[in-house]
Amino acid sequence: MAFQIPRGTQDILPGEAEKWQLIEAKARDICRRYNYKEIRTPIFEQTELFARGVGDTTDIVQKEMYEFKDRGGRSLTLRPEGTAPVVRSYVAEKMHGWVEQPVKLYYTGPMFRYERPQSGRMRQFVQFGVEALGSADPAVDAEVMALAMDIYKELGLKQVCLVINSLGDTASRNAHREALTAHFSPRIDEFCEDCQTRLHKNPLRILDCKKDRDHELISTAPSILDYLNDESVAYFDEVKRYLDDMAIDYTVDSSLVRGLDYYNNTAFEIMLEGEGFGAITTLAGGGRYNGLVEDIGGPETPGIGFAMSFERLLMALDVQGIQLSDEAPLDAYITAIGDEAKAVVPKLLHELRASGVAADTDYTGKKMKAQMKAANRQGAKIVLLIGDEELKDNQVTLKDMKTGDQQLVSLDQAPAKTSAWLKGE
Repeated sequence: MAFQIPRGTQDILPGEAEKWQLIEAKARDICRRYNYKEIRTPIFEQTELFARGVGDTTDIVQKEMYEFKDRGGRSLTLRPEGTAPVVRSYVAEKMHGWVEQPVKLYYTGPMFRYERPQSGRMRQFVQFGVEALGSADPAVDAEVMALAMDIYKELGLKQVCLVINSLGDTASRNAHREALTAHFSPRIDEFCEDCQTRLHKNPLRILDCKKDRDHELISTAPSILDYLNDESVAYFDEVKRYLDDMAIDYTVDSSLVRGLDYYNNTAFEIMLEGEGFGAITTLAGGGRYNGLVEDIGGPETPGIGFAMSFERLLMALDVQGIQLSDEAPLDAYITAIGDEAKAVVPKLLHELRASGVAADTDYTGKKMKAQMKAANRQGAKIVLLIGDEELKDNQVTLKDMKTGDQQLVSLDQAPAKTSAWLKGE
């Protein structure tokens, strides 16, 4: 029986995995510069965490979660997003009591959503995100957006656009919500069943509907910017001022709403402009979620964060022809001819690797010419040639594959000599 990979998942093979490692390393380094620390949460959580934290009117909770019962009858869910688990940990570990506030965290790992697989949208996907909990300063909003933009900028992406909006505070949202309900109610029967359900639960989600996005009432819906109170306007102005100070270009889009219920005030997406990326142009999204910590059982705590898909990032890099570093070449390759020569290779390999040298050898019985070809294919900088004759004198030949220079050294000194030669000593 031939087993097939589950739909909506992928194998990341050698040669491709190195690209993932590079973007992960870049994201980690930028987080280090911004003083964000890594957090790792379980891949599955209690189902109620997402129903309460993400929102029971969202597509994620209603249609996309991988929910299952364990042997104790408890309802568990493979995490569909990263914010709710981080906030759950923040509450459980009493991070609100830490001296240094805000608590600035980042995470990366697989997420799971049952949806129709398509280019850039998988059922198992890797998400990277940051969360800053414990400050309502608009400067933190700008910092989070700057961090996200830096990742794309430093990986070389062009035509990346930051789109922002304000969803307002509770009072502003309530006023806008009433206006939306009044706007859609007379013709709500023209919308899909999901939108009809959302009308009285969360009418803002109608604006984000994929099925009815071309309906004329969507384009004429009341703008949240017309319902922001003075406090919300002042907050949004501060966020924009900080972005201006940092020379970060942005576009204000009053129709931007995020697909999760917990957002308020600042909301943003990072999009790729230009052709070639298909219908999915969003690379990352996030916003402020004051109130989420309380919903999950913690004290009143403001927070803001974002998440990005590594799959979409890699797609964007590919569309723009940006080549990440290929598979790392070997430092050294040992070629051995003769049974006695082959017998000393494992020890020598171990010593080379212990000295920090990336090294390998042939394990399939190739002849010398084929071994040299293998060394070339793998980009080996130095080849260590061992034959039974050299071994009688306890020696090995080092060959620089770029210049062709050779050096005869003792077997015992080979690891140190190889390391020094690689350093140009």
